[in-house]
Amino acid sequence: MGLTQKKKDLNPPNLGSCKTDFALRNFTIWNCQETVVNLAKDCFSLCKSRPMDIEFIDRASGKMVKETPPGESLLNFLYNKPVGKLALEVLVKRKFISSWYGKFMDSKRSLKKVPDFVKDLQIDMSESVKQIGEFTSFNDFFYRKLKPSARPIGKEIVSPGDGKILAFSNASEVNSFYIKGAEFTLPPFIQVAPLINKYQDAGMIILRLAPNDYHRYHFPYKGLALEPIKVSGPLYSVSPYALVENFTKVFVENKRELTELSTEDKGDMLIMPVGATMVGSIVQSYKGDSMVDKGAEMGYFAFGGSTIVILFEAGKVQIDADLLENTAKGMETGVKMGEKIAE
Repeated sequence: MGLTQKKKDLNPPNLGSCKTDFALRNFTIWNCQETVVNLAKDCFSLCKSRPMDIEFIDRASGKMVKETPPGESLLNFLYNKPVGKLALEVLVKRKFISSWYGKFMDSKRSLKKVPDFVKDLQIDMSESVKQIGEFTSFNDFFYRKLKPSARPIGKEIVSPGDGKILAFSNASEVNSFYIKGAEFTLPPFIQVAPLINKYQDAGMIILRLAPNDYHRYHFPYKGLALEPIKVSGPLYSVSPYALVENFTKVFVENKRELTELSTEDKGDMLIMPVGATMVGSIVQSYKGDSMVDKGAEMGYFAFGGSTIVILFEAGKVQIDADLLENTAKGMETGVKMGEKIAE
């Protein structure tokens, strides 16, 4: 079952002091925070019994793989249940939540989470430069560096990171994939007039990183990397639970950074890391307005899920056929950083 699955909402419990005909603009954290938190606790058990199957095609084996991300039940509640959506708007997407949690993940106290995280998500630590016991915090582990041999760099244009890819020969095709929510268009996503005009009819890659994925990202091709343009916003999750319901809201509103990469033979590319719930920071580690090699580190995300979007100038690049075909079937494709994705 792919990402286009529709699900029937469970009937929400009585909202108590929060009226069912409320308007969000009149619904403040100060008078309803406790009610929302209590509702989240009451409803959490409802979504556990009806998990959403998140399946993708592992590119290396060609087999279908089921993904059960950390916090699956909570994400299902927040994005698929009426009361959960209320909690999301009032509390979860607020920046202070991610900021507070980010500080904890930078502390030594967070180290106790590392062994179970590695075990539960079956993370291959033989790829890591550091080993358990050498990290200074959970975040230090989370955006760990890998040994160069762990991610060989392929030919042509390569994936900027580990994750699950959706590919579209034209960005407008995303509207036929995500069946709910408002129509997705480039202007509100990019927000920079010259770039909007330049990338009309662009090819589009969406790389979704789950919490168990390697969270550093790299340049997909060699060229001149310009200074990033920052676009502020809240921090919705980029889990399939969020994307199926509110693709446009997630991508148009989430904070993101835009970096244009100018190449000699593949046209220009717009590379955009997108923040997500519990990812308090997007850290760019390259120097702006400089030449970069294919596979060179571009930046990293702190704890949580996150996404990288790439736009290719129309007619300059051909995205690999298997990625387009899997997306047309409603399926993501699992890839590793350095794998060829286009030419």
